[in-house]
Amino acid sequence: MMLAEFAETIRNTGLFTAVRQSQYFYPIVLSTHLTCIAIFGGMILATNLRLLGWAFPTAPAGELIRTLRPWKHAGLTLMVTCGILLAGAKADAYYPNTFFRLKMFLLCLLIAHSVYFRSVYRNTAALDAAKEIPSKARLAAALSLLLWLAVICAGRWIAYWDSPKAIF
Repeated sequence: MMLAEFAETIRNTGLFTAVRQSQYFYPIVLSTHLTCIAIFGGMILATNLRLLGWAFPTAPAGELIRTLRPWKHAGLTLMVTCGILLAGAKADAYYPNTFFRLKMFLLCLLIAHSVYFRSVYRNTAALDAAKEIPSKARLAAALSLLLWLAVICAGRWIAYWDSPKAIF
């Protein structure tokens, strides 16, 4: 099955057709997705700025990470769920979109980042015990900021991509 046919099949499933054709549900999902990006992004920003030593210098880094973790997990879950509903509803339009593909690639890099730097984010006691933030944690924070900024930009640019016109 070709990628275009697969995208069309996804788009035409009952769930994604209902999402796309709903007068209110699609805009609510889109608004929820964007709201979650803002809230989740703010928490990611706060965490990474603390790890870089650029903000919240009196707050223990580990404590900040532990405090924000459940809210980040909830926000990420809702954001991803909404993203899947949005992408599936218009899968045929998104699959050829260069910026959509870039966003998916960057999200895969973020998954790899979270796996590779798991020890930084999970070993919060070591962060609190350290006299200064370890270089691995600073690197994790800098890469996280760059990757999330790139994801946000690619996601926004999806709306401005025009499919190439056939030349005949």
